[in-house]
Amino acid sequence: MLTLDKLFKHHKNRRVAIALALLGTVTPIAGLHKLYLGQPVWGIIYLLLWATPIPRIASAIDAVWYVVQDLEQFERQFNGSSKYSLDTSPPVGAIAESMRELDRLREDGLVTEYEFEQKRRQLLDYIA
Repeated sequence: MLTLDKLFKHHKNRRVAIALALLGTVTPIAGLHKLYLGQPVWGIIYLLLWATPIPRIASAIDAVWYVVQDLEQFERQFNGSSKYSLDTSPPVGAIAESMRELDRLREDGLVTEYEFEQKRRQLLDYIA
């Protein structure tokens, strides 16, 4: 018997999520990507708003986000895994270099202060 727990525990593929999000931009059936990714509340909200342009715009934004998001972050967010196992941690030097690069992007005006702070916290969470 298929339970909701089993339904949402499957391995989520980024390409499938992108395809479903793009499908939602051109059809009135937006939100399938949210259901696929284990976010049923958002999927239902998208489906309920089918008559408005909101779910299509949101689906387009989601598709772009899934494309630009790195695979490790997608895996961690939707599959609960990462290339770093629980007993190992990433090299602190790599995180420090990433933070320096992030600071350069902020100084150059390529990321906002808010985006900088979010990413900085994510990087620090790797160490903790």
